[in-house]
Parts: sequence; C-alpha cells; structure tokens
Amino acid sequence: MANISRSDSYAAAGVDITAGYKAVELMKKHIARTTEGMGLEDIGGFGGLFPLKMGAMKEPVLVSGTDGVGTKLRLAFLMDRHNTVGIDCVAMSVNDVVCCGAKPLFFLDYIACGKNVPEKIASIVEGVAEGCVQAGCALIGGETAEMPGFYPEDEYDLAGFAVGIADREKLIDKTAMRPGDAVIALPSSGPHSNGFSLIRKVLRVEERADLHAPVESLGGQSLGDALLAPTRIYVKPALAAIESAQVCGISHITGGGFYENIPRSVPEGLTAVIEKKAVRTPAIFDLIAREGNIPERDMFNTFNMGVGMSVIVRGKDVDNALSALHKSGCDAYVIGEIERGDEKIRLG
Repeated sequence: MANISRSDSYAAAGVDITAGYKAVELMKKHIARTTEGMGLEDIGGFGGLFPLKMGAMKEPVLVSGTDGVGTKLRLAFLMDRHNTVGIDCVAMSVNDVVCCGAKPLFFLDYIACGKNVPEKIASIVEGVAEGCVQAGCALIGGETAEMPGFYPEDEYDLAGFAVGIADREKLIDKTAMRPGDAVIALPSSGPHSNGFSLIRKVLRVEERADLHAPVESLGGQSLGDALLAPTRIYVKPALAAIESAQVCGISHITGGGFYENIPRSVPEGLTAVIEKKAVRTPAIFDLIAREGNIPERDMFNTFNMGVGMSVIVRGKDVDNALSALHKSGCDAYVIGEIERGDEKIRLG
C-alpha cells in the first residue's frame, strides 16, 4: 500500500517526510545482508527484533557498547565519500564488546542530518551494513533524524550501539593474567576513528586542495584515502583467539592510545612491557608526527600507532593464538610481555 503520509507545512520548515520513506526503501537491500535467514520483519517498525538463541550457555550475559565516528566525519564530507564511515561506527562498538569475550548479536544506528538526501543516507547505511557483516551481527533498526537549522544541509552525525552475548564463565578474566603472558598486536588500518581533532589541526585538512593527490611517503596513497580508511573490525579474529588459547585480556586501542587502553586490561601488580621497536607503525603516523612536531609519547598516548587491538594470552598459548589469528586473516604478532610491576604499562 502506498504511503499517504505527507505534510506540506513540515516540508516548508525543512523536514521532508517522504525523503525519509525513500531512504528507508533504499537502505533495505543493505540491511538484508545482515539479517539473512533470521526470519526478521522488514525494517520500519517501532522496535528492532532479534531471535535470541542461547544454546548451551549456563549463564548468558548481555554485553553492550556504544560510540560514534567523531570528527573523522569531516573527511567524509570533504572527500564526498559516505559508504565507509558506517564501518567505523559499527567497529567502535563491536570491538569494545568483543574485549569482554562476547559475540556481537545486533546493531542499531542513529543518523542526524541537516537535510535528508535519501541516496546519501542509504550510502551511510551501506557502510553500517558492511560493518555488521564483518562483525557477524545483524542490523535490526535505527533512526534518521532530519534537523534543519541544527546541522548544515550537507552534514550529518553518526552513532550507534551494539549488543552481544557471552557465557559468564567465559568472560575475559584479567585476574587470570600472570608474568610471562604475551601481548599480541592486531594491526590497524591507520588512525581508525580517533585523534582526528589533532589530525585535522596539524595536517590542515580543511584547508587542503590535495586530499585526492598521491603522497610519496604514503606509498602513492592519497592523504584522504589514508585518513578515511575504515576502522578494522576484530570480532572474528578475537573470537578465534579465544577459542584457541587462554586469553587473559583484550584492549581496543582507541582515544588515549597505548597508555590509556592497554592498562584497562591489566590487573594491579602487573605491567604490560611493550617493545616499541616491535610495533609496526604505518607511514601515516610518521607523517602526522612530522607535520605536527608531536613527541613520540604523545603519539602513543593519542593514536593506536598501528595496533588496533591487543590480546594478552598465556605464554604457552602464543603459537596457538597466533595461528588462529592468522587463519582468520589477521597478521598478528607479539609486541610485549607481562611482568610484575605497578605501572600497568611500560614502553621500552
């Protein structure tokens, strides 16, 4: 049945209800990629449905995470590329959820915009759906809010949240960590979705006319492409490691870099000793440090420096963990070891 809802008065105020309907229709094919075989109702209802199958779990625990993309969105506006930031949005939540040892179940997004251009909204959701596919979770709903006069017509904000599940007895327990355990790095694709207020300042992003031009120090990649590279989603590699080894801690390296995030997975009385020379740092970080004259410690305290996630495993399980990570397509490697100490983290 055709949708008969229309308000000329609301349209005159800048809110086009019919554009919202068109956006929903355009995004349905992307959402369908994430819910295939689940028998869920079409998108557009008042609530998102998800069939909960707990299997043999003794004490199921729901684990949630929420975040946005932040000022990285400015790059999407400048590059006029909107089908990748949705991956970032999903990644920021599902990567947090898997740090607890939980498998993400579903995701919901929230898009606020100055003007609802259906094709642009559908492009954003295309990225969200791709992120959900990579994370193995379902996109079961969301909200698009057209807010004229609050956002410029060509801008938007993007946020969302994920819910996962784990058996309580299998949640990551950092109190099981011991001296001699290994710290494994899961490589990042670049800055991910963190530190962009600093990046935009030191690289003068909004003043540049060459975002699409190849940069020799970046191996011929353009600055725009290097900065807009989507956040890697570590759900499947991390879960593979959990199945193959005793994992005692996982950290999603986001804002605050090494110094803020790795200590969150380390218990009192222990220190994660990281060998800086072992960290494989992409060229984009060298460019940021050089252009901004940023001290090394500040770089490691702001950015992931090439390590999007760290996984701490029992020393005897290092080979098993690395094998599982490599089989899942993640080029993981060891960057440190757990020692006794009160610093939580030490970079040497």
